[in-house]
Amino acid sequence: MAEICSALPLSGSIYIWTAGSAGPKYARFFGFIVAWWSCTAWMTFAAGECLTAANYIVSELMVYQISYPGGAGNDSVQWRALVWAISEGCLVISVALNYLPPRLYSWMFKFAIGLYMLDFFLCVIWLPIGVSRTYGFRSAKEVFTTVYNGTGAPPAWNWILCFYYATGPMVGFDAAGHIAEETKNASVMAARGMFYSTIATGVLALFANILFLFCTPDLNTFFALDAPQPFVQLYALALGKGGSIFMTVLAVVGIILNTSVAIVAASRLIFAVARDGVLPLSGWIGRVDGQRQPRNAVTLMFVFAAVILCTIIPSEVAFTSLTSAGSVPCTAAYGLIALLRLVCTPNDFKSSHFFLGKWRKPFYAAATLFNGLVAATQVSPFYFPVNAQTFNFAAVIFGAVTIFGILSWYFVPEERWLRRDQILLAFDITNEVPMQTGSSAVAGGDQSVRHRRESIEKQNDPHDAVAELK
Repeated sequence: MAEICSALPLSGSIYIWTAGSAGPKYARFFGFIVAWWSCTAWMTFAAGECLTAANYIVSELMVYQISYPGGAGNDSVQWRALVWAISEGCLVISVALNYLPPRLYSWMFKFAIGLYMLDFFLCVIWLPIGVSRTYGFRSAKEVFTTVYNGTGAPPAWNWILCFYYATGPMVGFDAAGHIAEETKNASVMAARGMFYSTIATGVLALFANILFLFCTPDLNTFFALDAPQPFVQLYALALGKGGSIFMTVLAVVGIILNTSVAIVAASRLIFAVARDGVLPLSGWIGRVDGQRQPRNAVTLMFVFAAVILCTIIPSEVAFTSLTSAGSVPCTAAYGLIALLRLVCTPNDFKSSHFFLGKWRKPFYAAATLFNGLVAATQVSPFYFPVNAQTFNFAAVIFGAVTIFGILSWYFVPEERWLRRDQILLAFDITNEVPMQTGSSAVAGGDQSVRHRRESIEKQNDPHDAVAELK
């Protein structure tokens, strides 16, 4: 992904990357499908994150044993209304942060990074200390060899379902590409951001998951925790009620900030699709304000997420079904890009600063297989036997979104989106070897940036098709 991001650092990046990976012949077909996939994924993500924040908050009612009219459970409409109201409040805050001036938002982003690191270090230092002083750690044998099948699935598939748990930290790293047009030296910095964020998240998540397994109480105690977010009660067991409140506040603020950052990336994706004239109301959605920020795309994100959250009131199963499909399109898109690079364009994109060279085909094959396995897990049943309450609607939603993408490809005229001449010119430029740092052809340019000769020759041409593509 970093390889192709470096070659095509554009807003709306992931569907552009897919189109480029498919080659000129199939670019529009796969570009349309992944545009629908990615819009679905990112627009549902904000709603799902706000529900997560709400579940942290309402779980404190269980810690303090506060009764709620109608009972504290998803079978109560009063309870679902409470969760909905809190979720909508978290969404309003997350969206409001996106209307901050860019300079202030930069400081907020830095604050969010510091908050995440504080939360992480408290989990790896304070939580183990609390566990050692209360119910004690689980043994290494329990952590690494105990198998629990609470899904009702066959043992082999129960093991495969563990990949579903691992997908959380491994999606969303393409966000750096969505803001590439607002990033200096994007062909290097955006790709580097994707690569190192994935490494950091994967490594830290591995250690955190192992630590949490050691800190989890015995299974009987753990499954007796009845809060929507069991970690809140786990914090209460290990750190006391005050510690639980503090960690919950950290988690909620972190989730809200994370949602806000996700809206930044998603709004740029939606803006790029609207700018190309594909969405209804594209003229309004694709407009930027005086600070060149896509505020209307942010507003659309708010309306869409707020409407999805309303499905909590009649049925949380319906809401869970909508949001569970959010991660599937991302994973499928990652795998599809790798597959297309392996099959259609294995020897292209030489202009990338992260060109994989002789190792590219093994990397493409590994990425295809891994993401294919994860996507298959995400659309599979999570509990057996399968009935109306346990059916995973992600497969149905994912299939419907794919059909919408194919229909859009069939009915939207070529001259309206991803014209062939645009694709061909962009494809040619991605295969040019970048000029070296400090080249005399780059008058007054940043000496740390390498440029492509074709880009230099075309940059003052008002009819440049790549400029239209961007």
